[in-house]
Amino acid sequence: MAVERFEDVAEEARACRVCQPAFAHPCRPVLTGTSQAVIRIVGQAPGTRVQKSGAPFTDPSGDRLRDWMAVSSAEFYDPRLFAITPMGFCFPGLDAKGGDKPPRKECAPLWQHRCGAALPDVQLTLLIGAHAQRFHLGAGAGRTLTETVLRWRDYWPQFAALPHPSWRNNHWLRKNPWFESEVIPALRSRIRSILRAAA
Repeated sequence: MAVERFEDVAEEARACRVCQPAFAHPCRPVLTGTSQAVIRIVGQAPGTRVQKSGAPFTDPSGDRLRDWMAVSSAEFYDPRLFAITPMGFCFPGLDAKGGDKPPRKECAPLWQHRCGAALPDVQLTLLIGAHAQRFHLGAGAGRTLTETVLRWRDYWPQFAALPHPSWRNNHWLRKNPWFESEVIPALRSRIRSILRAAA
């Protein structure tokens, strides 16, 4: 069986409307990358700003994520370097408290494995948040996000288990200073090594 090109999978995914009956807003699948990408980012789902912009991580969460990775916007949005394939490609809407709803459950089974198979050169996958970690690590994930991120070395160097960079996690970051002192330096070093080799 021939390996699919990521570009073809992405084109098909952008036309997906499977979840439209569940939304009050139009489906707008957001994912980026090419088959040559060397780093993959699997986050949760687009937020309201990304729903409007159509580009991933065009919000304060993206600013923090790029800081964690120590990459420029030009590097981050270079599809030959980074493929961004969230657990839900579409903005899932807001919950009663004004936060984003979880990614729709229909999306990941349809697209995550196909995206992964179409990215043969990926050397590191960032699993951002519990949804991505449970899906991709399976039984290897911890019972909680904190436990999974604390065990980040168990998944290294194939995966980097990270909390979501949202401001909503500021309390988590203050409570877990080891993340910024231990995980971030290792993440930056590995990413820079991969990008140097890809240059």
